[in-house]
Amino acid sequence: MSYETIECEQDNDLLLITLSRANNYNAFNKHMANEIIRVLADASHNDSIKAIIVTGKGKYFCAGADLGKKETAMSDIISKNDLDLGGKVALEIFNCCKPIIAAINGPAIGTGITLTLPMDMRLSATGVKFGFVFSQRGIIPESCSSWFLPRIVGVSKALEWTYSGKIFNEKEALLGGLINAVYPSELLLIKAKENARKLIEDSSQLSVSVTRKLMWSMLTVNHPSEAHILESKLLKVLGALDDAREGVKSFQEKRPSDFKGKVSDNLSMIDEIINNSMNK
Repeated sequence: MSYETIECEQDNDLLLITLSRANNYNAFNKHMANEIIRVLADASHNDSIKAIIVTGKGKYFCAGADLGKKETAMSDIISKNDLDLGGKVALEIFNCCKPIIAAINGPAIGTGITLTLPMDMRLSATGVKFGFVFSQRGIIPESCSSWFLPRIVGVSKALEWTYSGKIFNEKEALLGGLINAVYPSELLLIKAKENARKLIEDSSQLSVSVTRKLMWSMLTVNHPSEAHILESKLLKVLGALDDAREGVKSFQEKRPSDFKGKVSDNLSMIDEIINNSMNK
């Protein structure tokens, strides 16, 4: 399938999504939002894809919302039902059942950084600039970042960066916990793929997918007993599947595991268990 604002390339079991509006600094707009949502939804149900990497084309990762027009561009980032399109993309990332790594190759400003917050890892090239610049545009943080950012860096650091709207470098981002690691530009994608494969190469794809959903879901509960109940339900379900038997057998036989469980076969059931538990 072809896209106009992104490029997609599958490298064995990894999907590389490249933001591709290089003439506009890969700025985020309505068309990009819809294309990202579509490709992520497809990837969730594609068993040949085990992890996803998101990067930018050219010198920028993403310069934020496309504000290049003379007239206000807010209509380009708000959907027909008055919901922030960045938030819709963030929720699609949140709901995705595959690990997602941001390979931030250049400046990530505004929406350009908030869109990475629901991803599992953020890796940066050297010399990258970051900025939550919403206060300097007379608006507020979006893309569900008021939920994600304090959980990643703590509320004090989140408020410091969003109040001031300052631009900061990769060293401050690393120290503040926003990014996981920094690499030379020429090694960024190589390291992103290495990190992705470390997450998935010896693991059950089904276990990884359920773990991702479980970890994010538990950030909102009030007591560890709620995690205990949901974990118990999921353990019972996964423990009855072939991957669990293979995991035990391969351990006993001291050999690599050969997991064959498909996320697509079990995703609806897992989502129903998690949703029912969270809605009680």
